[in-house]
Amino acid sequence: MAAGKGTRLKSKLPKVLHEVGGKPMLAHVIAAAAKIVPPEDIYAIIGHQAMQVREAVAKTGIRFVLQEDQRGTGHALMVAREALAGYDTVIVLSGDAPLITAQTIEGLRAFHNSQKAVMTILSARMENPTGYGRIVRDKNNGANVKAIVEEKSATPAERKLREINSGFYAFDANSLFRNIDQLTTKNPHSEYYLTDMASVFTGAKKRVVALQTGDASEILGSNTRAELADIDLLMRRSKIQKLMADGVTVFYPATCVVDNDVEIGADTVIEPFVQILGNTRIGSDCRIRSYSVIRDSEIGDGVLIRQGCILHGAKVERLAVLGPYSHLRPGSEIGESAHVGNFVETKKVRLGKESKANHLSYLGDAQIGDRVNIGAGTITCNYDGEKKNTTTINDGVFVGSHATLVAPLTIHEDSYIAAGSCITRDVPQDSLAIGRARQIIKEGWAKEKRAKKTKSAQDPS
Repeated sequence: MAAGKGTRLKSKLPKVLHEVGGKPMLAHVIAAAAKIVPPEDIYAIIGHQAMQVREAVAKTGIRFVLQEDQRGTGHALMVAREALAGYDTVIVLSGDAPLITAQTIEGLRAFHNSQKAVMTILSARMENPTGYGRIVRDKNNGANVKAIVEEKSATPAERKLREINSGFYAFDANSLFRNIDQLTTKNPHSEYYLTDMASVFTGAKKRVVALQTGDASEILGSNTRAELADIDLLMRRSKIQKLMADGVTVFYPATCVVDNDVEIGADTVIEPFVQILGNTRIGSDCRIRSYSVIRDSEIGDGVLIRQGCILHGAKVERLAVLGPYSHLRPGSEIGESAHVGNFVETKKVRLGKESKANHLSYLGDAQIGDRVNIGAGTITCNYDGEKKNTTTINDGVFVGSHATLVAPLTIHEDSYIAAGSCITRDVPQDSLAIGRARQIIKEGWAKEKRAKKTKSAQDPS
């Protein structure tokens, strides 16, 4: 179910695309379901800003059903009737309940099949069930459900019940679609409620059962910004606990932000106030120092990332050292045992094995070989106003400080670039390139200038 607007979020963004744990809520639900069935057997019923929702999760390979007029959860299944024809069992999940696990979905399906019921409700026991529909069970058969009673319609005795309806269901598909047209809109919102199928089935003497989940947090939905924050906190806390159980050291976990899909190897140390986001992979025996932000990057074993580094779409090979305050932009590839130091920015760069760029440089659209030294203040001038051009620096080159390398340019093996040079032509192997004006010294010039200034001040005319 992914068609709702989520008016209480007060947002232009569709409800199910609000992020927790580093990706849209709907993407978490899809990921859990995809562990049970192939993506082509997963359908997202979309409505509000349908194209935006479709584009956000299109790469998952799922299918979509359009609910143009959002007239309730029951109406969503009516719209999906044709798409779901041919399936024996339909499992209904909520796109705004991202904590659901594959194990719980599989347990719901298995329980439904074992009970030979037409409808199985996933329920949960809540200490404070306010706002939820209550499960009213048959006293003679604990698994059987007599009804789902919405809080507004509940009697005082029913409101004391703590077992609530999660909004997750399993249905016998044939029974569902043969009877779904019996739903009515006789309710305050004039919508078709899927919960009413319980009454439709029990009225027809069909079996409806409930399975109570052992972890009530799994069914939590997000209707407000505060609820989004609570779910995000639960998800991230669980992620860090799992990482620590797998051998990762995380100092002061409450300060770290780690997305759900991140992978980190054993004996890596994460210092306080680190963010590791997206599809980042970090190897073993690394150390990530405070205030670094790493997104969608691949970090090899034994890498040291000093304080305040920013990485996005970068690849760093084993034993490299970054920072402090390095900025690796998309397409940066840092070789084994290479160094990228303070206030160095890279973009679409390959920096080879044991090469170093330690201070205050910009390296963009460059292929840099092994054992290259990039002096402080060096820049590759990669943009000519119309297109980006490549700088190639081959193995063993020494680039002196404050060099300006104007692309397209190739500096061949074992050459030297003199400090302060502006290099515009290719440099042959084993050469020294100097591209700067000849130094001129005018002795006594400063003394004469001061004398003229003093004379001018004493002679106002």
